[in-house]
Amino acid sequence: MAHSYRQPGTVLTDHRFTVPLDHTRPDGERIELYAREVVASGKDPQSLPWLLYLEGGPGFGARRFIGRQAWLERALADYRVLLLDQRGTGRSTPVNRQTLPLRGTPAQQAEYLAHFRSDSIVRDAEAIRPGLTGGAPWTVLGQSFGGFCATHYLSTAPEGLAAALITGGLPSLTATAEEVYEAAYPRIERKNLAHYARYPMDVERARRIAAHLAERPAELPGGYRLTVEAFQSLGLVLGSGDGSHQLHYLLEDAFVPTPAGPALSDAFLEGARALLSFAGHPLYALVHEAIYAQDPAAPTAWAAERVRARHPRFDAAKTLAGDEPLLFTGETIHPWHFTADPSLAPLRETADLLAARTGWGPLYDPERLAANEVPVAAAVYHDDMYVDTAHSLHTARAVRGLRTWVTDEFEHDGVRAGGPRVLDRLLALVRDEA
Repeated sequence: MAHSYRQPGTVLTDHRFTVPLDHTRPDGERIELYAREVVASGKDPQSLPWLLYLEGGPGFGARRFIGRQAWLERALADYRVLLLDQRGTGRSTPVNRQTLPLRGTPAQQAEYLAHFRSDSIVRDAEAIRPGLTGGAPWTVLGQSFGGFCATHYLSTAPEGLAAALITGGLPSLTATAEEVYEAAYPRIERKNLAHYARYPMDVERARRIAAHLAERPAELPGGYRLTVEAFQSLGLVLGSGDGSHQLHYLLEDAFVPTPAGPALSDAFLEGARALLSFAGHPLYALVHEAIYAQDPAAPTAWAAERVRARHPRFDAAKTLAGDEPLLFTGETIHPWHFTADPSLAPLRETADLLAARTGWGPLYDPERLAANEVPVAAAVYHDDMYVDTAHSLHTARAVRGLRTWVTDEFEHDGVRAGGPRVLDRLLALVRDEA
């Protein structure tokens, strides 16, 4: 039975569903999904169309809003919103170091995780839609990886969609994981240089921290091993609207004097832990490269690590031997993550098996997208660090009727930072198209 409760300006209802783990075997094992329905106080939910929200990631549950935060304020004016915890996230049969051993060996765990890409997420959505909407199509709002899911939705089940809204999440239809990261490293370098232009004092600070860690890797609260490579991965924040400022404030508190000499401060170590730990979203690290895999014969084979070797400016040892600024990395996952992070360490063999896996199926249907009839609008952020702008615009041209809003007003998290304005712009585009 669905349970309802209230927050300021909203009525929330919990929903639980069971769906097949493998949708090609509907009579096989089933897993549980959780979703939270949100309706504006005083509105009759039965009179409102549905909007399904798909969070970015992979591996993040739907955002836990309080009241009408961010874009939800605008959405609730017109919709009954469903915040879906995608399979393996939040309260939907969560995947982590504690639960995966229930699957058996690392090989069995890897086989299980092969069912946690956008294709399975979309089939989950289609499995639960008829019971919620009475069979009517719904509008989908996809942020980042949620936009990848929305693009797959348009490829495989457009009959389930009244409209699709995509924010920072138009994927390449054909790029391999290696090609994705080859395009990413120059963007990440630009974000680094922009950060140092804004905060030139951080050049020396970052080099000093890296030199310290090269001699004495630190242990963060909870056991995370902070190496130079792990420190560089703090660059993940540089793609968000306030990420450069967050990084600056973290670096300025790095050292404190102690009887044994300067040491990395507890405040710095705790701040780094909060940004680096995958304890709350391990699925992100496990399947991050698999979301790009479409060639049945080709493994992803730790693509980001291989591509990094072709970009020597990201080599910290070479940087410290010279006088160049240390470059932080971005949205990349590496084998060392599964030794440095205690929430991932028990899953290292599973991650290696996923990286070596072949047999991945295609995620997008270019012919069907070229004949698309669903109104679609996408916010494309100029020089988005996480999703290549050129890839997104190429895909936009390949989807019939898709309308873009290309902007440098926001970074990748624009739907959070811009909230109602971003959603309002996309709704205007799809309604004009319809």
